[in-house]
Amino acid sequence: MFQDAAERRGDEGCLRYKQAGLWQTVSWTQALKWVKSFSESLKKLGVTSGDRVSIIANTRYEWTLLDVAILSLGGVTVPIYHSSVAEEVEHILRDSGTKVIFVENSTQLEKVLKAKRGLPQALKIVMIDGKVMGEDILTFDEFKALAEGSATDFDSRIRQIGLDQLATLVYTSGTTGPPKGVMLHHSNIVYEVEAAERSMPIDPNDTSLIFLPLAHILARVIQFYQLKVGFTHAYAESIDKLLEDIGQVKPHFMVSVPRIFEKIYTKVMNDVENGPSIKRSIFQWALATGKARSQLLLQNKPIPGGLKMKYAIATKLVFSKLHAKLGGRLRFFVSGGAPLSKEIAEFFHAAGILILEGYGLTETTAAININLPTAMAFGSVGKIMPFVEEKIAEDGEILVRGKMVTQGYWNNPEATKAAIDSEGWFHTGDIGEFDAQGMLRITDRKKDIIVTAGGKNVAPQNIENLLKTIPLLSQVVVHGDRRKYLTALVTLNPDEAKAKAAEQGISVSNIAQLSKEPKIFEMVKKLIEEKNHDLPKYESIKRFAILDKDFTIEGGELTPTLKIKRKVINERYKDLFDSLYSE
Repeated sequence: MFQDAAERRGDEGCLRYKQAGLWQTVSWTQALKWVKSFSESLKKLGVTSGDRVSIIANTRYEWTLLDVAILSLGGVTVPIYHSSVAEEVEHILRDSGTKVIFVENSTQLEKVLKAKRGLPQALKIVMIDGKVMGEDILTFDEFKALAEGSATDFDSRIRQIGLDQLATLVYTSGTTGPPKGVMLHHSNIVYEVEAAERSMPIDPNDTSLIFLPLAHILARVIQFYQLKVGFTHAYAESIDKLLEDIGQVKPHFMVSVPRIFEKIYTKVMNDVENGPSIKRSIFQWALATGKARSQLLLQNKPIPGGLKMKYAIATKLVFSKLHAKLGGRLRFFVSGGAPLSKEIAEFFHAAGILILEGYGLTETTAAININLPTAMAFGSVGKIMPFVEEKIAEDGEILVRGKMVTQGYWNNPEATKAAIDSEGWFHTGDIGEFDAQGMLRITDRKKDIIVTAGGKNVAPQNIENLLKTIPLLSQVVVHGDRRKYLTALVTLNPDEAKAKAAEQGISVSNIAQLSKEPKIFEMVKKLIEEKNHDLPKYESIKRFAILDKDFTIEGGELTPTLKIKRKVINERYKDLFDSLYSE
């Protein structure tokens, strides 16, 4: 797919990236040349068909070129989140049997060297940025130099790679235990890209801005989509500079996670709230006008002339500023990775910006449902895409099977059997329903995995079990589904709490009163912060509350086997959780 697009697009822009504050462009011809060169270098490092090669780096153009180079050898790309801690890195490297790893810089190298000590296999390391002396550690220049003088068999070699070959292992969090490697074959990717192209064709002359981590399957799929269709991908400098980059690149479309839309929405609303009353009045009028137009569009009804005129004025006075910040030529966003707030989707649509929400999992090679400009409904994840079928099980769980669905988990037949039944249906763990128009609506989560607003999958039990190693704490419930960060409710261990209180000269011995003592709160805070150092940033607990009593079986918060009833606790303490997210 990539080679065909490169030969078709030639000197047109393939990849854009920022260097010393200036945007640089890599043509399709140059990108293909580099991939061929990287492929030869990998071959010199001993990479052959079926070998696993890892990448731990932020999203950057080298990531994409290395990914394709690995695949060109019949190799298997193993992405690792740049935010992963050393223990996670070690597990992935060991479980996958990684032979070579590309690390972005010295920060990532430190994790890998720590992880390497526990590995049974030899591991070669290539640093993309920087230089560190050490055995089996190459600089990127040294890696590239390996290809010099090589006669390439790239063209014939890639033609021999079959659809049934493994392409990538994408590690995803389970409800308990270490991450599992989702096996995705070339066929999964090819059919996903074909389904995306049929559902939502993109003009080869378009430009998109990519910023999601390429360790996330959604970003990888968009990367592969680009490599087939031939549009231009610009790589954002960082999340912090995303709006600045959008303004400079002026993308035609973008794939994002809900957290970005939440940030834009919050900033707009704060600006309005802090502005003069006349500005607030104009904004509210413009928003009401936009929503009236939005409702008619969603119902495929004509827009009356008077409303068209009012909306043109609303756009000129209010919405044009937002359009300008988003580059001025944006046709639509695609939102995935976590549920998007209906209120935020409606706000953007009223402002003339289309956000198309989709649904999928790592195990389904990203999207299996998507809203389309011609068929959409807020609060839904849209209709099913080609090459897959869906059904709702008796307990409401969404089941899916088809061309994009994984064959299972690497080295884990038990987990595979638990997820995919004898008829080939993959059990998503999500509860849903189809509306009268055939749109899928996600109503609940059968499994406990938290998906943050930033699209990160978090297994709360792993964090809870870590925090419960603090003697002062009895129970911990982590919360954060669809939220911008994680919070927790904790209960005190009575004996330890009383002992600590005595050490601090606190005469109170009643747990209800101790839970309100500032010194106890500060103690718990310090202990949780210490545990946060053992967690990736997105899994750290940002805020917490101490309850005045423990969970009990009698109270309905624990099962007979003393497991927490998460749904009961989330509903019972909803207001308290909400308060932990108030600014």
